[in-house]
Amino acid sequence: MAGVVLRQPELGMLTGPTRLAVWGDPISHSRSPRLHAAAYGVLGLDWEYGRRQVTADAFADHLADLDATWRGLSLTMPLKTVAARTARSLDSDARRTGAVNTFLLTDDGPHGFNTDVGGLARALAEIGVHAPGAVRVLGAGATATSAVVSAARVGAQLIEVRARRPEAAEPLRALGDALGVELSVRAIDDDTIDSVDATIAALPGGTDLGPVADLLASGSGPLVDVVYGGWPTPLAQAWRRAGVAAHDGLGMLLHQALLQVRVFVRGDPDRPLDGEDAALSAMRTALVGD
Repeated sequence: MAGVVLRQPELGMLTGPTRLAVWGDPISHSRSPRLHAAAYGVLGLDWEYGRRQVTADAFADHLADLDATWRGLSLTMPLKTVAARTARSLDSDARRTGAVNTFLLTDDGPHGFNTDVGGLARALAEIGVHAPGAVRVLGAGATATSAVVSAARVGAQLIEVRARRPEAAEPLRALGDALGVELSVRAIDDDTIDSVDATIAALPGGTDLGPVADLLASGSGPLVDVVYGGWPTPLAQAWRRAGVAAHDGLGMLLHQALLQVRVFVRGDPDRPLDGEDAALSAMRTALVGD
């Protein structure tokens, strides 16, 4: 899906639905309201962006209660999978990953996007990860799936997935085939450590792998840990002990939010905004000031 036809005039700058929110459980920690408010302020859009605690079981009921004033939703855990099942259509990244973090609400139903993929790819490029020969992904959940697609997007030819339960990562082999990359799966504590150009950690916040983290940090390139709370994480500390750069998930958060703004304004995450540089700068400032 390259985009969808909005129910308001092109760009919808002055008319049409104006309400947006981030949903998830938990949700009080979310920085999305600050990021989106900064963007819409620069773009001259008087849009309301809030937050709501919504469980996966209650998702359908909350969605059914939305009226025509609602323009879209940002979706975080644990809603990304149920949102993918609910969407009327999916963009290519949502189809590949089975996860949706963005709903564009139109008269014919919610259209689903996964901007985590593009957001992480942009964050990797921003720290200098370009055309890496090999990337290691830690984890086997929805975020790890997005990380695999992101790694392929920045040019990785080899992707090694490490998981506590390797069987949980087996479905990613087919994804690797579809992406045209060589993908292997190993146990996270396997002491065979091949050199890679970058590591993406898609593990729950606060995960402590103990001595395994120090093994993984050796020869594993810079770390991008999608976690941005409780920094530095135990993994980041291991990378620092090895003298290797460790980056938190704020870059991914920033860039996936910018792509969400594109969806809400343009209907398409691949269509840049008018005034996008200024919007991104304001979002970055809001993020740093949190």
